[in-house]
Amino acid sequence: MKTAIITGASVGIGRATAEAFLAEGFDVYNLSRRPCPVPAVTNLACDLASTSSIASACEALAAAIKGCESVALVHNASQMRKDGAMDCDSDSLRDVLETNVVAINSLNRQLLPLLPRGSSVLYVGSTLSEKAVPYSFSYVISKHAQLGMMRATCQDLMGSGLHTALICPGFTDTEMLRTHLGNDPDLERLIAGMNSFDRLIDPAEIAEVIRWAHHNPVINGAVLAANLGQKES
Repeated sequence: MKTAIITGASVGIGRATAEAFLAEGFDVYNLSRRPCPVPAVTNLACDLASTSSIASACEALAAAIKGCESVALVHNASQMRKDGAMDCDSDSLRDVLETNVVAINSLNRQLLPLLPRGSSVLYVGSTLSEKAVPYSFSYVISKHAQLGMMRATCQDLMGSGLHTALICPGFTDTEMLRTHLGNDPDLERLIAGMNSFDRLIDPAEIAEVIRWAHHNPVINGAVLAANLGQKES
């Protein structure tokens, strides 16, 4: 039995990742406030900003993954707000970090001891894990933090038979990106032209990188850029 646990699998990259693992015969669990519309996915309603909600989901997952030969733990869910260094309220920053960073730690603490050898812990970061753009202040901070978490996780899991990686998508055609851009078609076209293929990335392309990363422990601790070759500014 093989299992994929994906946060935020209700839309976008998370949903595409759920479909990719299902196609390979995995049991797939979605941890999200919204259900994944793919019928074969098991939805565990989970507010990633709530410690008790995460604990309840992990209790259900502990029973589900018992006896599994391989588990892919995919930290995909994120909040993205339009804010800047001079106007990001500290409470708002805490909210973003709670979902994008602290929730990952809570899930890892409860699930990593249960994962069999051959499992993976995969972080879905961003090109903004290694650089910054204006007015994505809290998101940039959280994605930089995920890079550090992945590298620290890699070191602490040495000898466990588990591997980890940070997958960094470029501009991907998702609800989150469109909302961040204000659903402005002209701005979307401008963003799409910032890579060598002059288009947005399909979520299924990122899902395939995630699926591949699970099966290839040779990339343990790696940062995998999945951005179609971004143009240098």
